[in-house]
Amino acid sequence: MRGREIVGLAFFSALLFLPLGLFAADEGCEPFRGALIIGQDADHTYLGKIANNSDGDSIFNDFSPYGDPLSPKSIWNEFSTFGNSFNGLSPFNESSATPPEIVKDGSMIGYLSMNKNVKNSISPNALKELCKEAL
Repeated sequence: MRGREIVGLAFFSALLFLPLGLFAADEGCEPFRGALIIGQDADHTYLGKIANNSDGDSIFNDFSPYGDPLSPKSIWNEFSTFGNSFNGLSPFNESSATPPEIVKDGSMIGYLSMNKNVKNSISPNALKELCKEAL
């Protein structure tokens, strides 16, 4: 693991245990900027990226397949595989052991998960709060 990745993981871990208000929104989101969300299913389904709301692949773009709450590809669609809180692949499943991965620059930096027992994870709602306006 390169030094930059170790620092990123330490910062990422700190985000999980400190109140979000301690970080400026533009600083707090920086470790996630441009990261991809990848499902842990057999196909490693691409679920979009963490980018500004005008990006066509952004999970924060309400008009993209990955941000539209009605899209079957969106984590924000509560009826989709990756948005359903009962599906083991969903970041919204509080007991999932297989939540989506957050991948940046080809390295997995953490997980998108509501499961508090998953190390190096951030909930989708916390990520949205931290990043949606900052990007």
